[in-house]
Amino acid sequence: MVRKIVIYGHPVLRQKGARIDAVTPEIEALAQDMIETMIAAEGVGLAAQQVGEALQIAVVDVSGAAEPGTYLRVNGIERKLEEIMPLVFLNPVVVPDGPRESETEGCLSFPDIRAEISRPGAVRATVSTLAGETLVIETDGLFARAIQHEVDHLNGILFIDRMSAARKVALRKTLKWLQREGGGA
Repeated sequence: MVRKIVIYGHPVLRQKGARIDAVTPEIEALAQDMIETMIAAEGVGLAAQQVGEALQIAVVDVSGAAEPGTYLRVNGIERKLEEIMPLVFLNPVVVPDGPRESETEGCLSFPDIRAEISRPGAVRATVSTLAGETLVIETDGLFARAIQHEVDHLNGILFIDRMSAARKVALRKTLKWLQREGGGA
């Protein structure tokens, strides 16, 4: 089921997600809904907060991207992106790696807003899956950026928090309008 995406201003976007200690049928259903919602919105990632749930679960699928990254290792083994997409992950622990890179990002909770965001170019993410496996994912490029963006959401951090001050000032009116509109939705 496609769910409504929460827009900036809704308080759930600032909540740190609760750890998921057991994968229940409700968590499995939420994961499936999140995948369907991400696809319908033409996004590459979605965190639980963006569908109104303050939980440590997110989905990412960069398999359709022209340049998703240059490498992918899962538990130390080279893997093809398609083998793990869409990725549903729980309770992530992310260690950023490499020099910072600036790229344009958008966010489904901020319609029509894009900005240059600086993030480390690679990550090592330890995540749990719905099947109870622990995966250690090492990657770069868009996949690394998407993981970092979604993990920020899981911790109540929004991409506007990582924008330059000048960009935030330029977006001030739009952000205030979004905040009013999204505040109760």
